[in-house]
Amino acid sequence: MSVNLKDKIALVTGASRGIGYFTALELAKAGAHVIACARTVGGLEELDDAIKAAGGSATLVPFDLADMNAIDALGASIFERWGKLDILLANAGVLGVISPIGHVEAKVFEKVMTINVTATWRLIRSVEPLLMRSDAGRAVILSSAAAHRCRPFWGPYSASKAAVEALARTWAGETQSTPLRITSIDPGATRTAMRAQAMPGEDPDTLPHPREVAQAILPLVGPDVTETGKLFVVRENRLVDYRMPE
Repeated sequence: MSVNLKDKIALVTGASRGIGYFTALELAKAGAHVIACARTVGGLEELDDAIKAAGGSATLVPFDLADMNAIDALGASIFERWGKLDILLANAGVLGVISPIGHVEAKVFEKVMTINVTATWRLIRSVEPLLMRSDAGRAVILSSAAAHRCRPFWGPYSASKAAVEALARTWAGETQSTPLRITSIDPGATRTAMRAQAMPGEDPDTLPHPREVAQAILPLVGPDVTETGKLFVVRENRLVDYRMPE
């Protein structure tokens, strides 16, 4: 499906690798100017080179999502330069550890919640006024099947993704009467560094490339999207509607 994002401004977190990197690249190919955020400067510079090679443009913003003041300042900077935001991809996240809940160190649990949940809330708060200034604001929040499966030893990550989904659904309900549309995405098992950390014995060649996930995500930021508050699962390079319990 072709999506025309000419003159759109898109913000992507966790853009230096994996799903964030390739979705940022797809957004740029579709015509959006990408504001790419991540901690890793080298990865952002590689993304910038790839976007330029594809004929697109990007602004690089290297910072740590644990820096809440920086998140607040990001919204102000976007307003000063562009006056609006059309697309948000809240992709950045950390796994923490695979461990029994009672064995997880407090600092590890707190980091997972800070990056995955608190930073997402802070980001929503920072850019919501900008998305409201768009004629077709779109927000895509990365979730995970872990939010629903709640496997043993995945406690911090599962809890964080369940919380992120709750934030997204609540936000969608609050903005339902506006042009803003909000979607959660479970990308499924994907060939990323986080997946390798979680499943070290798995053959990455058996998994979809993050480029395929990015291409599946792209239609959700288009101006024709009408539904809000839904969770979609990426399966075989396409989106499947996940039916949430009422």
